[in-house]
Amino acid sequence: MGKAVCKLCKSQMVKLFLKGERCLSEKCPLEKASKAARNKRLRTRRPAKMSEYGLQLREKQKAKRMAGMREKQFNLYYQKASRKKGQTGELLLQMLECRLDNIVYQLSMASSKAQARQLVTHRNVRVNNIVVNKPSCQVKVGDEISLSKKAANSEFVKNSVEKAKKHGEIPGFLQFDPEKIVGTMLVMPAREDISIPVEEQLIVELYSK
Repeated sequence: MGKAVCKLCKSQMVKLFLKGERCLSEKCPLEKASKAARNKRLRTRRPAKMSEYGLQLREKQKAKRMAGMREKQFNLYYQKASRKKGQTGELLLQMLECRLDNIVYQLSMASSKAQARQLVTHRNVRVNNIVVNKPSCQVKVGDEISLSKKAANSEFVKNSVEKAKKHGEIPGFLQFDPEKIVGTMLVMPAREDISIPVEEQLIVELYSK
């Protein structure tokens, strides 16, 4: 399963941060490939130029995989974003960023999005003190995110929170109390706050065809 997840990053040629801390270490296959290329100077020919459609598809696949979605679910998100007032691409990314599983991850309650999703589905996450087990739940401004007592006392949550305290990895649109392990969404994330590194306009162009 671990290798299969890493293959997604290799296919996109960019880190999708699907395995948490491993993505930041030298164990990451992309890091190994980059290091091998530098050491051996494997630049014998230029890579084939990708078509316009290929670039658009790559950005959509990247966003979809980082959000941990299937094709149909991602399409529904796009349709919802397209019906709202504003820039469709930015609204789409904002909706993905505000998913409960992503917010749990961004608050460093989990070391990966898969782990955050598991916390939610196992009924360990509370929104305004109410248990929510749907990873797709949209977190709103003012919502308070907390964990069950059992989850808050687990080693993997404590380790994740400790790393966040050392490195200050909490986004500016969120507030987090590492002692109580409670987070709050202060404002809706602006484009610069969004953690999904894609060119959203290419996704809009793909769906506009």
